[in-house]
Amino acid sequence: MFESEGRGSSRSERPEKRRNDCSKAFVQNCGKRVDVEPSQPPRVRRDATVLPRLPTMRRYGPPSPKAARPNASSGISAFDMGISQEEWDRLQKAFDWPGPDHEITQLNLTTSPVYTTFSIVRLNDTYKIGDKIRVTITARDHIKNLKTYGGDFFQVKLFNLKLKASVYGEVIDHRNGTYTVDLLLPWEGQAQVSVRLMLSSEVVWILKKYWETFPRSNYIGYFEGPGPNGVKIREEVDCNLKWGSLRSWSKGNCCCEYKDVKTETVWQCDRPKQLSCDYWVYHSYGLMENHFTPFESHLFASKLTNVGIAGDSHIISVVPNTAGIDDAERCRSGLTTPVPAGFYFQDVWKSFVCNTRRFSPSQTAGCLQNKVLYLLGDSTTRQWFEFFQRRVPDLKGMNLQTDPKVGPLMAVELTKNIIIHWRPHGFPLRFRIMPAADVHYLSNEIDYITGGRHTVVVFTTVAHLVLHPLTFFVHRMANIRQAVIRLLKRAPETTVIIKSGNTGFTKTEYGIEWYRMQLNTVVREIFSDIDGVIYFDVWQMTSCHYTHENIHPVPVIISDQIDMMLSYVCP
Repeated sequence: MFESEGRGSSRSERPEKRRNDCSKAFVQNCGKRVDVEPSQPPRVRRDATVLPRLPTMRRYGPPSPKAARPNASSGISAFDMGISQEEWDRLQKAFDWPGPDHEITQLNLTTSPVYTTFSIVRLNDTYKIGDKIRVTITARDHIKNLKTYGGDFFQVKLFNLKLKASVYGEVIDHRNGTYTVDLLLPWEGQAQVSVRLMLSSEVVWILKKYWETFPRSNYIGYFEGPGPNGVKIREEVDCNLKWGSLRSWSKGNCCCEYKDVKTETVWQCDRPKQLSCDYWVYHSYGLMENHFTPFESHLFASKLTNVGIAGDSHIISVVPNTAGIDDAERCRSGLTTPVPAGFYFQDVWKSFVCNTRRFSPSQTAGCLQNKVLYLLGDSTTRQWFEFFQRRVPDLKGMNLQTDPKVGPLMAVELTKNIIIHWRPHGFPLRFRIMPAADVHYLSNEIDYITGGRHTVVVFTTVAHLVLHPLTFFVHRMANIRQAVIRLLKRAPETTVIIKSGNTGFTKTEYGIEWYRMQLNTVVREIFSDIDGVIYFDVWQMTSCHYTHENIHPVPVIISDQIDMMLSYVCP
């Protein structure tokens, strides 16, 4: 969702700004966060279920749970988020998004994908590699009137399907209903422009309106323990994060409260009818909630969102250029990400950030020799784990008696001394049923890593947090930021890579794509001033590829991502 070096789809025309160190206060309250797995929620049972008799009961769940009552703490402040007020003000400017100054309640006045068009400015007969073309987008409503304000969410790319070539274009929002995109011509051959209206400015206005609303995603806690006459029983209850005062989640027979001391994150579950709070064993995703009015929901209709718009369909001819495009430097930390960050040609990603290499299976094993690789976050880093299992010769998965989709997972190669871990981040987590004790907060995991030149840490945090308040996401990032700083202080030679969230236009009615782009901006801003951290922008890679966007990118994209990551580890 957002990035300054690989920014999202639409950026307002405004001056650049400098970022300062971002977490100067310690966090007080805690919050919630979410990830979205494309699956159906489990059936929720509210009554106790009798299970087979057990001779004895073993105690499960997090340490020191306690019964709790809803509190009436103050609202969310910058201090609660773990940052200074100055930093919060700067973050707000970074993800500022224009739009109408009031809510639009008539469909005819919203942006129309039918009457919105694009054109290529001063189209030439031929171009050379390295030239640029300018595309202008003109937004109109459903009665063909020109829009007078910005805020529409577009995605633009240049592509050639036969060559499996494509490049991302950043949209500049002029805040008056017009937009421009400068597209680089990086390959020889033909190319065409593609423009999609992802969400109208009126839909984005709605998304901002509900950004701090929750719950938008619910979860289930499974409690197991001894019932009457020694019979084991199971109870299923609603669970969610606790965040702030008016935003504190509580309903039903509230509550069992589980507070992580280090992150100060509080997870709440309705109190079971028969069991105590000590017997929380499993966690899973629950139902999602839509708070939109009928009219608002109508604006998310498929004919209005993620729709290609009409425009200049000319075939652009690109001829060789003896000057070529400047070669990128060696991959290392501290590099900025330009727009575009690279391009695809014959399904291979050519980076403009740094000089990426192509790694064969044996070269991959050689690069990872004597390395411990920690992949943390969500199912997109699990895809990396699974890819390494397929690519690295003799890398064997260890049987940790865990579900291969929820982890934690571990694989080793003994000859070259390679160890790879994967673990999901902490609550909230939209995974299928998994032991609650296996859900660890990412900042805590980073604190448990010794680090050093043999250690590579990769994490991502965006996908499951899009259905929770922005203020909580900032709080979570501030915690992770401090953990990364501590890691680099004790082991400065550690390789730390932050993988951005990727595109994957799923669950349109929840506006997840726009939220995902915005959260990317927060991550980039918060970590922008930490020396030794690599920000790996995969948004551009996934938004311009020819395959249908999915929260889980296809193997060819994963392969290109892995090659780029290894280019930082073994430049």
